Amino acid sequence: MSLGNVVRSSTFTPRKSLRVYSVGAGILLALIGAGLKQGVCAPSSHGAILVSDMQGEKVSTPAHPVRIADLWFAHNEVVAMLGAADRVAVTVDKPANQPWLFQVSPALKAARFVTPGSADVEGLLADKVDLVFVSTGLTDVSKLREAGLPTLDMSFRDMAGLRRSVELTAAALNDVTAREKAARYNAALDTQLVELDTALAAAPAATRPKVLHLKSLFPLMADGRDTIIDQWITRAGGRNAAGEVSGNMRPVDMEQIQVWDPDVIIVQGGVPLPAAGTPAPAGWDVLRAVRNGKVFMNPTGVFPWDRYGSEVLLQLRWVAKLLHPDLFGKYDLPADSKKFYQDYFGVSMTPGQIDRILTSRPPAD
Repeated sequence: MSLGNVVRSSTFTPRKSLRVYSVGAGILLALIGAGLKQGVCAPSSHGAILVSDMQGEKVSTPAHPVRIADLWFAHNEVVAMLGAADRVAVTVDKPANQPWLFQVSPALKAARFVTPGSADVEGLLADKVDLVFVSTGLTDVSKLREAGLPTLDMSFRDMAGLRRSVELTAAALNDVTAREKAARYNAALDTQLVELDTALAAAPAATRPKVLHLKSLFPLMADGRDTIIDQWITRAGGRNAAGEVSGNMRPVDMEQIQVWDPDVIIVQGGVPLPAAGTPAPAGWDVLRAVRNGKVFMNPTGVFPWDRYGSEVLLQLRWVAKLLHPDLFGKYDLPADSKKFYQDYFGVSMTPGQIDRILTSRPPAD
């Protein structure tokens, strides 16, 4: 099944029901009703709404936020996907670090860059920010809320959390476009996971390839369980070789990796793979994955596909085809990627641009 068919075959009745309402009061009532039903958006006073964040905190936010500070790297992609990049006034991303994000959402270039992890209360107030998105692992939420800044924690560590974060972000943005895209994206993700589960049902877990995901080679850092990395490895038909380690980007040594002896190694995009003239960690060449030519660089798009962004929908297909070409050889990653960026970011990528994303290279221009 193509990614296009995944999207087209998905259904999500509460969202699609919005289409039957006429312009005006009908749409407004439908939006409020849908929000009340799901507990993500309720009307408040003074032109505000109540929105729950990922910690379950109910926060009063503007009904129509226009000056957003997005202080979590990964979440800027979600806001851009939902059509609100032009409302971001402050960001922790910059073109040098996320060039494809600024390529597909050039409005972000007008946003003020702030140092990640900082809670620049005075600066945010001076910028007239009316909504702040954060990850509590990076930013002190209490300082922002004490200053009267409506602040929502959108952090997550698994696909269920991603799904919820997308939904809550759309509720906070509070417009038809954001809600429709969020519903469509979540339905496509659900359908993709079901498709993988169905195709892999006959593959015993014990026989699935061991996959090691490395954040870096110098120093060696691996991603273990309790992460979205662990989830896409397992849902795409692999076993996380670093499953005994908990968390993201954990320091490991070569002796431990040699004990794990993974069948496949996936290295985060942008990290040079060992080759002629490129150094390798000591002991690298004895690893099974290295000997068998099963070391791959992860694609990097609007955000690194392997991390906490919406492109996990593409990551699942890329890894499934990599690990089980007999089952998922039908996946056409260039075509799937082109459709994804058209559907969710409104950009028509050229074959050359898609190739650069799949090979983890920045835009040519």
